Amino acid sequence: QVQLVESGGGLVQAGGSLRLSCEVAGDIFSMNSIVWYRQAPGQQREMVAARSSGGATNYADPVKGRFSVSRDNAKNTAYLQMHSLKPEDTAVYYCNLFVRRRAGSRLTDYWGQGIQVTVSS
Repeated sequence: QVQLVESGGGLVQAGGSLRLSCEVAGDIFSMNSIVWYRQAPGQQREMVAARSSGGATNYADPVKGRFSVSRDNAKNTAYLQMHSLKPEDTAVYYCNLFVRRRAGSRLTDYWGQGIQVTVSS
């Protein structure tokens, strides 16, 4: 069974930095694409950052130049580095990873449990 375990959230002052981690727990063949979402209270979940298996990235306008999505294949872990944090970045952040369980198998996506990021002004 595969699960995604998120870590690295917490409380930070405006202007600070955090790095979120999304680690695959369980046996997989490979990670494919990575998408990070966030959901603030009373708002819809929104895409924050994405990285394809080929390395192409895409960022939501509010976070461009401040957030960076990366991966460590050896550790089966995806990251979201966040700099210059603002109070409006406060939300629960979710990772969504597409993986192959076995060589040649179809892609399956999994979700992390969500982790709170709170930015104080």
